[in-house]
Order: sequence, then structure tokens, then C-alpha cells
Amino acid sequence: MTAQDKRLNLLGQNRAQLEALLELLGEKKWHAGQVMKWIHHRYADDFSGMSDISKSLRASLEQLCVIREPEIITEQVSADGTRKWLVRAASGSAVETVFIPEDGRGTLCVSSQVGCPLDCSFCSTGKQGFNSNLTAAEIIGQLRIAIRALSSVYPDRSRVVTNVVMMGMGEPLLNLQNVIRAVELMMDDFGYGISKRKVTISTSGVVPAIYKLAETTDASLAVSLHAPNDELRSQLVPINRKYPIAELLTACRRYAENFGEKRTVTIEYTLLDGVNDRPEHAEELAALLRDFPCKINLIPFNPFPGSGYKRPNTISVRMFQDRLVRAGHSVTVRTTRGQDIQAACGQLVGEVQDRTRRQQKYRRIAAEGGI
Repeated sequence: MTAQDKRLNLLGQNRAQLEALLELLGEKKWHAGQVMKWIHHRYADDFSGMSDISKSLRASLEQLCVIREPEIITEQVSADGTRKWLVRAASGSAVETVFIPEDGRGTLCVSSQVGCPLDCSFCSTGKQGFNSNLTAAEIIGQLRIAIRALSSVYPDRSRVVTNVVMMGMGEPLLNLQNVIRAVELMMDDFGYGISKRKVTISTSGVVPAIYKLAETTDASLAVSLHAPNDELRSQLVPINRKYPIAELLTACRRYAENFGEKRTVTIEYTLLDGVNDRPEHAEELAALLRDFPCKINLIPFNPFPGSGYKRPNTISVRMFQDRLVRAGHSVTVRTTRGQDIQAACGQLVGEVQDRTRRQQKYRRIAAEGGI
């Protein structure tokens, strides 16, 4: 490892961390705002051009710190305008980041881990196994990479990335510290100035971490529910065996107390043909969430090789939605984007140097015709 590799990467340092560093260097902590603006507003790659900062401070930062984004390996563009980047993590593995353009907004789907420790049965990421957590610099670096790349694609838009969703590879709440630091930078005016309404952390249901999250941020929260009862959810989302639905919804209620305004938790529900998309499932889901203020986002399953599941037809999706709406719920259906480049929800795989042997297991099952 070189001396440069050991330097602190300021890309992932939030305001409090940077202020503490400056005080250790004998500098005024208000310089943190200046440094952050150079990194996150002007996209500086080194310290030499930070003209409103003293030469002595620049020299100290140059000696101790770096500004380093993850390496871009590939970029793919879908027929519908969706973009996907494969970026290299420090572990040597790679993760995927997806940008979805829409009229008046642009959503960036960011990864938080290399692979995923969980093994949700309908998610391609889970089949890759798990390697490591991403650092805060690697998480925020995905946003910085996207903004810089998209500035030439959309030169007439002052803000290309309007929304960030932590719905890429990994379970964000199993990398809580780094995710919180990155989210703070996303929402900080000296960082990327994105509204708390437009930064969403998605979880499969790590209940203790939801309570911890409530102590540190009021970013929006989305919960991957995917089933209306514990028996079915435990089959689809194994973490439910440890934290069942009742405990999960209680934690989400506590988190929603942070909002203090007309904001609600989003319930994500992937529809799997013949598995969780029947009329009785819709009725059960409506009853489960009757007294739980939320928005429900239905996600028609996006196929991937060896999944063993099928996407429901449009009529089934609309009937499911209608039953929930008639019960008084606010329900949207997520439009599938980027499927031709495997960038749709549940399709992200990256390049994971698996430490769990899960890849080996699924390859063996596939070879035996089990999935």
C-alpha cells in the first residue's frame, strides 16, 4: 500500500468531521464550508486550486488528505435514457449506480454495499453474495460521478439529479454509519443541497437500525415489505424471521415521528406472478396497513436469469392496485426503466468477489435445474 493510499479521503467526510480535522490542524472550523464547496460544488480533484484557502492549509491538506472518486469501469445507456455505471470499490469488486431521467426530475439509485448480506429470493443482487460495505466516500462518490457525467448530457439543467434513493446494491441499514455520513452530505447545503423529502433510504427491515436511524436523520424512509403476512414474507425476505412485520411497522411508526409534517413512509411491494399478487393478498395488505399512514409503491417483478419467478400481467397489477385504492390507500405502480441494460429494480449485480459462497450455491442449483 502506498503513502497516498493511506491519506484520508475527504470526499466522504461530513461537515462535523471536516471541522474536527481543521481544528486538529490549528485552523478555524469555518474553513470546512469552503473546502466542502470546492469538493461538492466545484468538483475539485485536488487542493491546489482552492484559491480562497491559505497556502499553509492547502499544503497540510495535500499532505494528509485526498479527494478520490471510485473508478468508472463502464457506462451503459438504455433505449429509454436510463444510465448505469459500474464503479470499482476499494475491495476490488464493483457496484452499479443507476440514473433514471423523467420529466422535471432525475433519480439516482445508489448502492451501499458490495453485494448484499441478505438473500431476498426475488433480488438478483442477493444471489451475488456479499463482499464488503462501501465507505461514505464510495457512496457519495456515486452521486458526484453521476452529476459530473450528466452535466454534459443535460447542459441546460441546473440540477440534473433531483432525487437520490438508497435502493441499489446492498442493505443500507447494515452499513449504517457510512450511509448516514453520505446522506448528511447529500442534504447539506455545503454538500449537494438535496431536500430531505428527496433523499430516500430503503430497508428490508433491520428493525434496531431503524431506531438508530431515527436518532440521526429525517431523510425519507422506504420499507421493502413484499408480502402481507409473516409466513409469506419470511419466504421472500428472510430477515423477517428475525424481525417480523409487527415489529417492523412499529419501528417505522417511530421513525415517521421525525417527519413532523405531511410525509409518510413508503411501502415497497414487488409483485410476483402467482406468489403475492392474488386478490386475497391485496385484501390482506389493505387490512394490514389500514391504520398505518403510508404510500404504497407496487413494483412489477423484473426478471433475471434463474430467478424462478415471473412478472404478473398488466391486468393483474391494475386489479391489485384498484383493491388497495378502494380500501383508501395511496398507491402508485413503478414504471420499469432500463430493463434492456439490466438496470431495473432487483436486477443489479455488479462484480462481487463473494465471501459467502452464495454465488457458488446458486450456480450449483441452477446447473441442477432447481431455479
